[in-house]
Amino acid sequence: MEKKIADIKLELESADITNIDAILEQYRADNRSGVVKLIAKYDKEKEKLQKERERSYEMRRFEREYGKEYHAICGIDEVGRGPLSGPVVACAVILPTNEEILYLNDSKQVSEKKREELYDVIMEKAVAVGVGVVPPSVIDEINILQATYEAMRVAISKLQVKPDLLLNDAVTIPGVAVKQVPIIKGDAKSASIAAASIVAKVTRDRLMVEYDKIYPGYGFAHNKGYGSKEHIDMLQKIGPTPIHRHTFIKNFVEEE
Repeated sequence: MEKKIADIKLELESADITNIDAILEQYRADNRSGVVKLIAKYDKEKEKLQKERERSYEMRRFEREYGKEYHAICGIDEVGRGPLSGPVVACAVILPTNEEILYLNDSKQVSEKKREELYDVIMEKAVAVGVGVVPPSVIDEINILQATYEAMRVAISKLQVKPDLLLNDAVTIPGVAVKQVPIIKGDAKSASIAAASIVAKVTRDRLMVEYDKIYPGYGFAHNKGYGSKEHIDMLQKIGPTPIHRHTFIKNFVEEE
């Protein structure tokens, strides 16, 4: 007796796309149009998965290259250099060498939903993760570049495994006694830097959502402290909050 198409669909939906070949082969001889469409759909999903695996393999190029000499390779990135309010956040991540994590990319190229999913995967599978948060008061005091470097140094110091090589997104961090490799657009070229980019982005976004509850009206939950019209209008209407960067808002408000 032929299995119902609805049951085949359910079987395919319940299967792991990474190990679905045996199920697909079982139904390839079924000529019913519904089954043919299902097979075609999952063949396309398999093709997309293969392309992602190839992209992911390329994203680990630097890790493979330097992994011949170094054992604890750490990717570093930051978010929040441009906003008018909130901290700058940096992250340092050491990924496992023997486990594939798909869909890692520059956090700006990944949807919010996917970033949240990847955050959980990275936190679960990473060898070590360190996060550094530098507040607006320090940004105003030492400038955003120096604050960014400080956030990166803090992130490195919080790693439970000491790195012997740093892969950085385009910068060389002062005051760090570990070999560094700056990579231009590194968050789109290195899996480790991409992972750091995602963790830093999710961490900062979550902080800004919490700040939105404390300082409502500025739209922090969705503009994340960047200079949206809503944010600037509110800034000019009632003034800055304790999390605003005074050196960043001087073109929008007059402060005593």
